[in-house]
Amino acid sequence: MKITFPHMGNIYIPLKVIFDELKIDVVIPPKCNKKALEIGTKYSPELICAPFKLNIGNYIQSIEKGADTIFMLGGCDVCRFGMYNVLQRDILNDLGYDVEMICTNSFTNIKEIKSFIENLKKVSKEASYVKLLDVFRKGVKVLFEIDDFDDLVNKIRPREKNKGTVDKLYSEFEKQINKSKGYKETINTIREYKQKLNEIDIDKEKQILKVGLVGEIYTVIEPFINLNIERKLGNMGIEVHRSITASEFLREQMDFIPFIKSEKEIVHKAASKYLSHQIGGHALCTIGNTVKYSQEGYDGVIHLLPFTCMPEIVAQSILPTVETENNIPVLTLVLDEMTGEAGYLTRIEAFVDLLIRRREVMKDETSLSWN
Repeated sequence: MKITFPHMGNIYIPLKVIFDELKIDVVIPPKCNKKALEIGTKYSPELICAPFKLNIGNYIQSIEKGADTIFMLGGCDVCRFGMYNVLQRDILNDLGYDVEMICTNSFTNIKEIKSFIENLKKVSKEASYVKLLDVFRKGVKVLFEIDDFDDLVNKIRPREKNKGTVDKLYSEFEKQINKSKGYKETINTIREYKQKLNEIDIDKEKQILKVGLVGEIYTVIEPFINLNIERKLGNMGIEVHRSITASEFLREQMDFIPFIKSEKEIVHKAASKYLSHQIGGHALCTIGNTVKYSQEGYDGVIHLLPFTCMPEIVAQSILPTVETENNIPVLTLVLDEMTGEAGYLTRIEAFVDLLIRRREVMKDETSLSWN
């Protein structure tokens, strides 16, 4: 068996750890790239979202490298993500790819965690349930560590004295993490580079803007589809904060367990004035986190969503009211295979100029309209 899975930011790292620990051959697809998107666009329904298309591209690139099994998250939801695995399986079968797709649900209760362990049992029949639970724990630990690492990157990058130091270190980190095998090597690599990040010379007195990213989880987390927005903003001297990460998503799914806490209740309460019901995807989080960023003094918010994403289209229609009533500028960027980097970057630069001017005007206690 050679197992693969789709990319979504750095989530491949804990998944690789899980399968390394179970002694299963892992085929990691190439990082999301133009070729993967072209493949996915060719074989996917025209109006399906970009994450779906990139998943298809990831699968086909992995199958061509020898993968015969796909591990995928799924489940019932208002968002089309719930039907990804069914439709993707049909597409791959129609293309003549003889692969097994193992799909597991989100972890919203003990039964679904058990189902995840059972799916791991399918790919590692010799492993005991104690071993599988331990491997699951290690994967979760790595997930939290890698998200903490990325958060530290976003704090240090805009403050570094020698521009490009963080980007160079991150490139080295990616090469080293891909060479790491199993839990111990991977966790040690993350901690080693976290220490190196903390040793970078920074300007502690530098006044910087803070921008929050909200929107659909894939477009927030995956750097290829959002055209490396965190790096672009960081190199402009802006601290970026993701409203949603893979680890926070996991916390939200598993907060029925007493010792796991998430910000779900806080975020949903912040959104309640504008949207009081779960409508699928991350729409409720988009609204709630935008309000929350305003309360925390952020300079602006960037809303990322794939073209045709139904929950985020609803959120997009609500955000102008949130923006006005909470006095926080919001830029919405819709992403798909047709997104051009030049126009995308122009919009971001114009938004940053607006935020800089707005902060200057607010210091003089005068108002500035950004709408």
